[in-house]
Amino acid sequence: MRIPVNHEVKFRARIGLAGLTLLLSMALSAGEKYIKVFLPDGTPITAELALTSPERQRGLMFRDRIDEDQGMLFVFEAEEVNSFWMLNVKFPIDILWLDSNKRVVHIEGGVPPCPREPCPSYPTPMPALYVLELKSGVAAAHKVALRNRIDFILPKPLK
Repeated sequence: MRIPVNHEVKFRARIGLAGLTLLLSMALSAGEKYIKVFLPDGTPITAELALTSPERQRGLMFRDRIDEDQGMLFVFEAEEVNSFWMLNVKFPIDILWLDSNKRVVHIEGGVPPCPREPCPSYPTPMPALYVLELKSGVAAAHKVALRNRIDFILPKPLK
């Protein structure tokens, strides 16, 4: 049976989308938790998701580095005032707190590593639902500012 060209194109697009969806769900179920995050200037960042309390507590600890196109996106259950510290993080980072609308409510740039306690805390004065950690200098290089929107789509289900 021959499908007309315009229907064939739509059919192939649907098959491709179904395959992509299947691959994404398989990757998430296999424990791979990465999404694309887009800075306000459109720059893509591959962000590892920190969804559970243990993942959020560990964060970027014990890693040797993070590249300019990488980050970690912390997802909280509710919008709240929270604080971060750099214990056992080996490199400086930028920390961006985002509200439920994915708008930047606070930025700490160039936060230094802390190899041992006591470490300073970096709190946000505003409630945040998400926190994005980036390599130090990335936020300034891309002119990220307060009230800018950081775009991303979280996979369903999250956990």
